Amino acid sequence: MTVRRLSVYTRCLLLLEEDGVKTISSQELADRFSLNSAQVRKDLAYFGEFGVRGIGYYVSGLKAELQRILGLDREWQVALVGFGNLGSALFHYKGFARQGFRISAVFDDDPTKWDKAVDGVAILPLRDLPREAKARNLQLAIVAVPAESAQSVIEALAASGIKAILNFAPGRIKVSKDTRLKNVDLSIELEALSFYLAQATR
Repeated sequence: MTVRRLSVYTRCLLLLEEDGVKTISSQELADRFSLNSAQVRKDLAYFGEFGVRGIGYYVSGLKAELQRILGLDREWQVALVGFGNLGSALFHYKGFARQGFRISAVFDDDPTKWDKAVDGVAILPLRDLPREAKARNLQLAIVAVPAESAQSVIEALAASGIKAILNFAPGRIKVSKDTRLKNVDLSIELEALSFYLAQATR
């Protein structure tokens, strides 16, 4: 949860920087973005001393430090597996590139898509994954395949040396201890929203 909050703080600092704000206190940061000032101070103190007594935090400096901690001070090469409707939408999402995540390889098991290029990136068969992972230094992957294919795809990614995976396929996936898997189930997010709506009408 601390890492998730660091991402939130980083985005807040980016907005402050765009607004020309040079320094800010934890209380001002909390008030402006509906955060908890005590939590902000605790989270930041876990990683070091970033504040200056009587001044607060230098916005640009703190943003740079948090980006370094989150690994956003470099470009990550990302593999996208599955180029259906969801995969296509994820590929064209501009927010990934802004944060240093570049989708440099796309894989799909549909032969009709092979050798076609999207914005200069070729769509390749999944069997090419081991070779391409090494050649392109792929370090992260996004999985947007049907649920029944997810387990085998994720196993193939791990076997190819890709140990950090963002998975959009629903269902339970088993991975080895050295593989970091993050599942995103969009229906669960909608269920959370429907719960709040249902509670509000009772």
